[in-house]
Parts: sequence; C-alpha cells; structure tokens
Amino acid sequence: MNLSVIILAAGQGTRMKSALPKVMHRLAGIPMLEHVYNRSIELGTDDIHIVYGHGGEHLHEYCSDFKVEWVLQDIQLGTAHAVLQASPNINDDRTVLVLYGDVPLIKSATLHALIDNVSTDTLALLTVKLDDPGGYGRIIRENNDVVAIVEHKDASEEHRKIKEVNTGILALQACYLNQCLNKIENNNVQGEYYLTDIIEMAVNDGKKVLTTQPENTYEVEGVNDRNQLARLERIKQRELAETIMAGGVSLADPERIDIRGDLDIGNDSFIDVNCIFEGNVRVGSKVTIGAGCIIADSTIADGCVIKPYSVLENATIENNVEVGPFARLRPGTQLKRNSKVGNFVEVKNTQLGEGSKANHLTYLGDTCLLY
Repeated sequence: MNLSVIILAAGQGTRMKSALPKVMHRLAGIPMLEHVYNRSIELGTDDIHIVYGHGGEHLHEYCSDFKVEWVLQDIQLGTAHAVLQASPNINDDRTVLVLYGDVPLIKSATLHALIDNVSTDTLALLTVKLDDPGGYGRIIRENNDVVAIVEHKDASEEHRKIKEVNTGILALQACYLNQCLNKIENNNVQGEYYLTDIIEMAVNDGKKVLTTQPENTYEVEGVNDRNQLARLERIKQRELAETIMAGGVSLADPERIDIRGDLDIGNDSFIDVNCIFEGNVRVGSKVTIGAGCIIADSTIADGCVIKPYSVLENATIENNVEVGPFARLRPGTQLKRNSKVGNFVEVKNTQLGEGSKANHLTYLGDTCLLY
C-alpha cells in the first residue's frame, strides 16, 4: 500500500500527573503508542513517522525495535505544526494517514474504510456522533456536505448544538497536505495551528470531504487522565474476553480477567476469576485454570489443571499436569506429562520427569528429576 502514517505523540499529558510521556502509559499490558503502531503495521505500510516531544528518551528506549522515523517537535504549537514536522519527509505520491498516540483502541478495519475514500479530488475524515460533544470540534455541513470544522473554543452557541464531531483522524494525499500546511495560520483563541483548517481549504479548492464513522465510539476516545485510561482498559479487557469465549473458552466472569499481552487458548478450557495473563501465553484445550493465577510467558499443554493462586513464569508444562494450589513455577521450569507440583512448591530451572510428583512444601532448583 502506498500509505504513510504520522502518529502524533508529543503531548506531555499533564493530567496524568506522571514523569512518563502520556503515550507510554500501558493499556492491556503495552503502551498506548504501541497499540497505535500495531494498527499502522496492520494497514500494510512500511513508512511510519512518530512526532514526539516530552520524554523522548523513554520512547526511544522502549520502542527501539519500532521501524519508524522519529521526528522531534520542540515546541507544541498545535496539530498542524506537529504534522508539519514529519510531512516534508513524505513523498508527494503517497496517501498520508494522521493518527494519535493517545487513541489506543482504533481498529484497522475502521482505518481501511477511511483510507479507501482518499483520491486526488477527496479527503477522508473520521467523525463520530456524541450525545455530549463538549470539547470537540464540530462538523459544519451545508446540504449534507462537510464545509468546515469549528473548534469548540471558537464555536458559536449554534455550532455547539451539533452532535457530529471531529476525531482528528484524517487521510489525504501528501502533496495536498504539504500545500495546505504552509498556508495554515494561528488566528484563533488558542493561538495554535489547527490541522482542521485543511477541511475548509479543501472545500474552497473544490475538493470533497468524505466522512466515515467507527463502529464503536470508544475507538476514537483519547486518554487525558488515569480515569479515562482505566475506562478504556476495561473496554479492551471485555473485548479480549469475548474473543476467547467465541473460541470455545469458558470464563467464570468475563469482567474479572486481565490479558496483558497475547493469550492463545484452546477450546473447552475454563478460566476462573481474577486470573492475569502476561506476555506470550499458550494454553491447550481442556485446561482448567483456578482463581487468582498469574501466568506469564508460559506454555501449558492439553488437559492440565492449574489450581488457584499459582504463579507461572517462563514455564513449559506438558499434557495432563497438575499444578498448585499456591505453587510457584519460575523461569526454566519444565514439567513432563502426568507430573504434579502441589501446594507451596517452588520450582526453578528444573525438569520434572513424566509421572513425577512434588506434593507440598518443597523447593526444587537447578536440577533434573526424571524418575
């Protein structure tokens, strides 16, 4: 795809009350910025530009494996100014998609539909209708055609009654984007350079602004404080829970599971309440996981029973193994088929042979027990 993505991630996020850049706060176990980066990769692009500002050292350290161009915005002078830091480095023949590092739940299907509307004669804008549109830029239409966006602080009382608002996410051809960015002025209440001014410019140039909407409004919700982050966390976790239930897994309570990474689990398995899965976890079929278990970067084969409040980290468990309750499997643990690790047993860097048992109150470390 001839697509370039600009991710705006320069905001400090003062309402987070944190030394970390806002986009580095985690949702479902990974930074919000990584969610947006992953959606960009899913679109098939190999040209991603991240505009950063506050706390750049944190971004570079964590995101060192991202295949992106990092662009510094020294002073935050508005969204148009932010995009301008990256856009001159994008070839004119490409389509540019503008995303935001603090809008982590946007779906690739929504973005595909948006991009499909871009042509030499059109711009694509993602909008949403809200019951309470306060604070958002309003979509101004004439004869159902978009003619402008008015920011909330600049809007009249009549404009503020409009329910359709701008999400900030748009796509257009790079050559036209650069033409417009050089014309945008900061004659507004905030004294900032608004990217939304491009819409009125496009209309004046005879271009049509085509709009699409997300399936769910939470896709375009941004995070400004920890309350909003917690709200999106629960939405994401419910979505993940519904996905594994659709694959044939039973959950005691879909509201009480946390998946902080990638969980692949087979059908006819059961997960009790308050379990946490971190990193890459692979679980087979007909596995029972008791309440309060924490499982990180581990593989559990078919037919296993993990009893309540067990902790597994970098462990490999073969078929029909029983673990716990209150067991701790540390990195390097390998439990062969039909073996058993009982209550208050800790195992580290040890291979327990087929049919072997360590029933209770035991520490096994740096050894191989094959009996």
